[in-house]
Amino acid sequence: MKNKELAKIFTEISEYLEMEGVQFKPYAYQKAALALETLKNDVEDLYKTGGLKGLKGISGVGESIAHKIEEYLTTGRIEYYEEFKQKMPINLDDIVGVEGVGPKKARVLFEKLGVKTLEELEAAAQAHRIAPLFGFGEKTEKNILQGIEFLKTSKGRFLLGEILPIANQVLEKLQSLPEVERANTAGSVRRMKETIGDVDFLVISTDSARVMEWFVAQPGVVKVWGHGDTKSSVRLKEGFDMDIRVITPESYGAALQYFTGSKDHNIALRKIAIDKGYKLSEYGLFQGERLIAAATEEEVYEKLGMAWIPPELRENRGEIEAALAGKLPEIIGYGDIKGDLHVHCNWDGGANSIDEIVEAALALAYEYVGIADHTQFLKIERGLDEDKLRARNREIEEINARLAREGKNFRVLKGCEANILADGAIDITDEALAEQDFVIAGVHSHFKQPREEMTRRILRAMRNPHVDIIAHPTGRILKRREEYEVAIDDLLKGAQETGTILEINSYPERLDLGDVNIFAAKQAGIKMAINTDTHNVDQLHLMGFGISQARRGWAEKKDIINAWPAAELLKMLK
Repeated sequence: MKNKELAKIFTEISEYLEMEGVQFKPYAYQKAALALETLKNDVEDLYKTGGLKGLKGISGVGESIAHKIEEYLTTGRIEYYEEFKQKMPINLDDIVGVEGVGPKKARVLFEKLGVKTLEELEAAAQAHRIAPLFGFGEKTEKNILQGIEFLKTSKGRFLLGEILPIANQVLEKLQSLPEVERANTAGSVRRMKETIGDVDFLVISTDSARVMEWFVAQPGVVKVWGHGDTKSSVRLKEGFDMDIRVITPESYGAALQYFTGSKDHNIALRKIAIDKGYKLSEYGLFQGERLIAAATEEEVYEKLGMAWIPPELRENRGEIEAALAGKLPEIIGYGDIKGDLHVHCNWDGGANSIDEIVEAALALAYEYVGIADHTQFLKIERGLDEDKLRARNREIEEINARLAREGKNFRVLKGCEANILADGAIDITDEALAEQDFVIAGVHSHFKQPREEMTRRILRAMRNPHVDIIAHPTGRILKRREEYEVAIDDLLKGAQETGTILEINSYPERLDLGDVNIFAAKQAGIKMAINTDTHNVDQLHLMGFGISQARRGWAEKKDIINAWPAAELLKMLK
């Protein structure tokens, strides 16, 4: 998709501009990148149908950026971007991907040490050539080496948010082929794991050869690893592989179960089959030579003595025992959310007005939306002080009054995303916090505090009588930054004692809390909220990623406060 390619280019342009100390322009390119990354429509289709005017209809895209999109769509390159790359031929994606190395530091490393690649950065750090540079020091050098090691551990993995849109696009095209009777994704994509290695498809087809021909020739394929009559494998330009298998209708359910996995789940199922005198494989469940279940997943699980297990649960973390005992949780559904409590509007640098957010939330059939703008500490996000927060609240009250007059059963909730300072204090007065319907608090600085300090810091914020929700509680950025050094058991205990809600942040780079911590929070009776952290209304559609992780963590509707009606939710808040 050109959307992702353009988003990457505009992100890098913003970084090049930051290197040069240009004011304001980097933010414009970041906003455009963000908009393109989460745009539901294909930017090429928008251009074909609406030309430049269609492009300018994208939130955050003005005249200049629209022309650059047009240039890329028509020529495959952007001259402005190429000029930057010639001046500073740095592998920005890798270098700036290392925690603690921003664009300005990347420029210094290039100009002083000639660092252009991750390998050269690691060599410079190992040779202790970075510490003596002005603005760096030994601590930064050590952090750079740690950051590089972290990147190595996630190499070859792709974010669910990067892969799922592409996988779904391929799946839709497969399902539209006249030769295809049924098609599904399988593997870790179907289980909605936070990071993915590759993508598997299974199909039932009346003409497998034609399906294989289409699969290996589709746009974006850069290498064909294998091209057979019933199985093919390709690599896409994004760097990941896709496999496809044609399965007979008679064994499709068994194959779907087998290729969905996980490996540990399948091993445990095979042991149960053996104990019952059966043999389970991708071809079906057999008693001797007799096939007793294969056409559907449901019948395979039923013959093994259990209900069908949702794919997100299939990790051998107790789901099989629960299914055998008839005690599988009724996990939250993808349509169960009644409102998003973490949405930024244009008061703090978000792309959209509150009215535009309301319109988008109504289109999703939400009953409420929580505006949670940053507070004053985050200058880069145009954080609001007490006076601005009150002015924004007056606008929300006027909108709610208008919605009531129009007879719309919808409410805008007044909130904020306050900052937890280094000592655990909140960056805005208790008086201002008390005026909100809800308060989210999050860590946005001093990420390298020692475990005891970070734990004390977040616990102090939880004890604030106005803080309802802790945002992205572990601070991780998938493939870029590890979790804070924090005692998660102590945080769970603190949330229990103070009645604080923990966020499941749906942004694909965060997915924080992750599935294991969601499960632990549920077991401890802690309530959670699934939010998108939206800065652009198209990001409201990221909610599904958070829901998928909640499902993987066994969360039910009763565990997720924004799956409840507004009146019930508000009673839960401090």
